[in-house]
Amino acid sequence: MIPLSEAQERVLAGCDVLDEAVVGVGQARGLVTTETVVAAELVPPFDNTAMDGFAVRSSDVADAPVTLAIAGTVAAGVPPDITVGAGQAARIMTGAVIPPGADAVVMVELTETSADGTEVTVAQSVPAGNHIRRAGEDLKVGQTVFGPGEVLTPGHLGVLTSLGLYQVKVRPRARVGVMSTGDELVEGPQPLERGQIRDSNRHTLLALLAEAGCDPVDLGSMADNEDEIAAGIRTGVEKCDALLTSGGVSMGDFDYVKKVLDEIGDMTWMQVAIKPAKPLAFGLVQGIPVFGLPGNPVSSMVSFELFARPGLRKMMGHPPGTWHRQPVMGRVAEGLRRRPDGKTHFARVRVEYADGEFLAQSAGGQGSHQLSAMAAADALAVLPDGDGLDVGEPVTLLILR
Repeated sequence: MIPLSEAQERVLAGCDVLDEAVVGVGQARGLVTTETVVAAELVPPFDNTAMDGFAVRSSDVADAPVTLAIAGTVAAGVPPDITVGAGQAARIMTGAVIPPGADAVVMVELTETSADGTEVTVAQSVPAGNHIRRAGEDLKVGQTVFGPGEVLTPGHLGVLTSLGLYQVKVRPRARVGVMSTGDELVEGPQPLERGQIRDSNRHTLLALLAEAGCDPVDLGSMADNEDEIAAGIRTGVEKCDALLTSGGVSMGDFDYVKKVLDEIGDMTWMQVAIKPAKPLAFGLVQGIPVFGLPGNPVSSMVSFELFARPGLRKMMGHPPGTWHRQPVMGRVAEGLRRRPDGKTHFARVRVEYADGEFLAQSAGGQGSHQLSAMAAADALAVLPDGDGLDVGEPVTLLILR
């Protein structure tokens, strides 16, 4: 068996960063920038009001309450066609351009309009600049907005569009194919025959890829047939940036995935000192990373978390410190038992945050086939070799959600 860290390093070394792409802002959320974005416009582009109210000269309301003549109305999106003179006010709507002559806005709650709509009484004085958003207050021309390596959030996309930028240079989403193998696998709700199981791994992995920001591609399920498996893998690497297989990576006589990948790829077959997810295959087929994940459903998910997800995040340009789940410390709320076997165990746990700390307890059965406990888990508890952890002991947690 090899240490977890060594297996992770081998995987990361084989995952090259994807080439730069230009995408529209509608497809850019979660992607990583490859360029420095510089503002070519002022944001906001003009002085405007932050409130519905009246644009005034601050000197005219210094001795409020005071009554002013209404010179007109300024609506948002319409250039003002009036000037506010001495003793006057202009009705103004949020976001509208501040009209010439005015240097402050009085919010509507501090005003009362006359019955005939020709005058307004201002109840309180306001300083110059009151409720005015100045041109360039957010961004100035020539200002660096953000640089390469930035993960684009909805806020970033709002900034881009506020500058009139509707395309951005990024590392694209990794297009990742998923195929599962095994004569025992069936798809659909029909009654199972003896010896059959439904193919849950493929659907789970497709969902994990989408959650990780990838573009998942369903390559279907393959029977235990060398030609069929070889054709499926070749199809996958021709149209994808990476490939996940599920099942057929251990030492059994019918593990055809191993035989096929050895023939058409440059693969490394590892027995990692962890539980679950000990067997792992990784390598390149026609230059495309291929992750051979174990067939047990929990093992498949844990293997994805520890190996595939970090490699794919590297490919999509995420900073090195974010490739892996960042561990946090918690405390054991109920005993997490295990047997010494020379491996690090990843227990599926539910986590509660109480009194300033994470408290972890088992999410259910810990067998590699017991997917319901994985579904109930909020985190993986890292249990070093030994007998496990007792109530109250500190525990390292990888938070999943």
